[in-house]
Amino acid sequence: MSYFIRNGVHVVRRSFDGVKPVRFIRALAIASLLAATSTFLASPHSQSSEKKLLWKSVGFAIVKFNDEAPKSWNIYHTERKGLLLVHLWKRYLLVDMKEQEAYEIDPQTVKPRGEDVEWSLADKPDQPLETPDWKTKDLRSMQMVRFRLGKDGYFLEMQLPLLVNGKPVY
Repeated sequence: MSYFIRNGVHVVRRSFDGVKPVRFIRALAIASLLAATSTFLASPHSQSSEKKLLWKSVGFAIVKFNDEAPKSWNIYHTERKGLLLVHLWKRYLLVDMKEQEAYEIDPQTVKPRGEDVEWSLADKPDQPLETPDWKTKDLRSMQMVRFRLGKDGYFLEMQLPLLVNGKPVY
């Protein structure tokens, strides 16, 4: 260490001659690895199945239940694309667009928060509903998804907006 005075202020200049570069780089690498690991473990994506997610209401969509508009319905989305929470009367369905599956959700696990709802993916049932006749169709500015609930059940049809590039908004 060397000391000197510059403009009336004592300045300390430290020398790193005693620190070997290899040890310093190893220590820096270990510290950054530990920081990255702790950030990953604390990230919301790793705990998303445990905590309740906020599902926001879809702004514009069309829903038909057995070719008629239901009197009470809403569709909710989260940050995770391809998952929709559909509210039909007193019933909730989790619709996985990528896997073409639908799950019956216990309405007691869904908590309203104004226009939005809170629900955790940890409450998803193990087995999906039978959804034969799953069809999707690109209607330019909309994507139509239609499937049957059960082998001989009713049809659920949703028309969801698409971005200008043709990718789904939700």
